[in-house]
Amino acid sequence: MVSATDLNACALIHFENVSRTYVHGRVPALRGISLRIEREDYVAITGPSGSGKSTLLYLAAGMDLPDDGAVFFEGVSPEKPAAWTRLRATRIGFVFQSFHLIGGLTAVENVELPMLGVIASEKKRRERAAELLERVGLGHRRIHRVADMSGGEAQRVAIARAMANSPSVILADEPTGNLDSKTAQQILALLEELRELERVSLVIVTHDERIAERAARIVRLCDGRIEAEERGGERA
Repeated sequence: MVSATDLNACALIHFENVSRTYVHGRVPALRGISLRIEREDYVAITGPSGSGKSTLLYLAAGMDLPDDGAVFFEGVSPEKPAAWTRLRATRIGFVFQSFHLIGGLTAVENVELPMLGVIASEKKRRERAAELLERVGLGHRRIHRVADMSGGEAQRVAIARAMANSPSVILADEPTGNLDSKTAQQILALLEELRELERVSLVIVTHDERIAERAARIVRLCDGRIEAEERGGERA
């Protein structure tokens, strides 16, 4: 067990010499990656297509597992998928580029879903979902079906869902990739605002240099390796 003192010294997420390959080891995605994501960090992961950006994010969330090396969350490397599932339920919020919402459900029902099995009270789940939708500017749309929403509205629902169980980190995979430039700026500003208010870490995968430069740190990938790490122009 990690003590409180050790916990404070640990990175929130730590990659230690992590490699991942696909197609029976013939296609390398990440090669010997070592990286720390600290508490309340704001990190942009960028690089050309095929550089390993999304793979890195999926490994950080435990939705994929490394072939070599280890991924630690607060100093512990979960060895089984079930342990990562528990972390995603309570500590990790994930925002997908394609939203991954259930179109036939309302906004409030989509935001409630991650709370099932975590918050026992149906009343508290509904209140929490409604509160989060208000915070992302969709209180007036909470009983509307996601299938009837614009891309920007759907992404706001997805962000509210990612915040459902008060996570320690939000991992966002190209969260503005399917949006027009104006809506993309609004979504990015919303993520930054939530990071400040909730004091969570924010990790964004992006190919857009303008988005990357808003982060505190920029990690540049190329061919599955970290090519450079540099300071960004953090807005927080």
